[in-house]
Amino acid sequence: MKFLDQARIFVRSGDGGAGCVSFRREKFIEFGGPDGGDGGRGGDVVAVCVDGLNTLIDYRYQQHFKGKTGAHGMGKNRAGGRGADAVLKVPVGTQIFEEDEETLIADLTEVGQKVVICKGGNGGFGNAHFTTSVNRAPRRANPGLEGEERTIVLRLKLIADAGLIGLPNAGKSTFLASVTAARPKIADYPFTTLYPGLGVVRRDGREFVLADIPGLIEGAHEGHGLGDRFLGHIERCRVLLHLIDATGAHAGQDYKTVRHELAAYGAGLEGKTELVALSKIDAVEPEHLKKQRERLKRAIASAGPEGADKTPLLLSAATGAGVTETLRRIAGVTDAERREETEQQVQEPWTP
Repeated sequence: MKFLDQARIFVRSGDGGAGCVSFRREKFIEFGGPDGGDGGRGGDVVAVCVDGLNTLIDYRYQQHFKGKTGAHGMGKNRAGGRGADAVLKVPVGTQIFEEDEETLIADLTEVGQKVVICKGGNGGFGNAHFTTSVNRAPRRANPGLEGEERTIVLRLKLIADAGLIGLPNAGKSTFLASVTAARPKIADYPFTTLYPGLGVVRRDGREFVLADIPGLIEGAHEGHGLGDRFLGHIERCRVLLHLIDATGAHAGQDYKTVRHELAAYGAGLEGKTELVALSKIDAVEPEHLKKQRERLKRAIASAGPEGADKTPLLLSAATGAGVTETLRRIAGVTDAERREETEQQVQEPWTP
């Protein structure tokens, strides 16, 4: 399945049905009177967060969604039926923006959440509605109100507990494949990962979701490489695991390059809790590894987030060295963040 994390679509709710002008005419009924029913309400445009979706690919092939028009009123005081809603099924983590891509309409983060984007038009009154003491046979009815229409932008931000960041070929996809059941593409050339991937880690009785995004290079915020458009998928992560290739030329410079791109992107990524690890330690000599670790320590001290652990982890996804320790550190941070969020919710006073 192709991955699509942004889509622009046109939506329109249904018009209301028209009211009916009708009179009761039956044999032996001398004073029948007006009996025109009201029109039905037009269908709404509703976005629903559902389980089992992880992409917006459906909205590449269909960009127009319209609610049904309400049924017209009928004689014998029969009101028209309501028009069917147009339902947009979106994955968890979808944000809905106005056409300017800045005004947020809704942020759907839980399965079952629902938001009405466009309300259907009200149905018109039939002539029975206009009967008064001085007007016993009104010959007027209202047309239904028109529905609303707008262009909206759907933007998907994957929801994960931890996110993998780093330069291309830092070993992110290999790490994801080694600790989860995910099967990302792995090869010995840059930009093997072209779209984000998710995997569920289950270790030591704990469970958390791990997200892998395409690698960043210098100038990614200016569109170099694959750009920084996929960084939005780790905005919701509680912790970032920053992988540095131990076989690279200078671990400290590699670290600073990615940190600079995070700062240029903004959205609070540069201040998130970060764990730093040297990957591919099985492919370097001990002396070179020691030198790379010292370089990385100095880089973390100068460019890392406030309060960051200055000692990088060492791991090899190929041999499994250091993987368990890294996962335990990630699980510890995510558990602490969850407890803190729960405490904040409990402390907040209830208001009607």
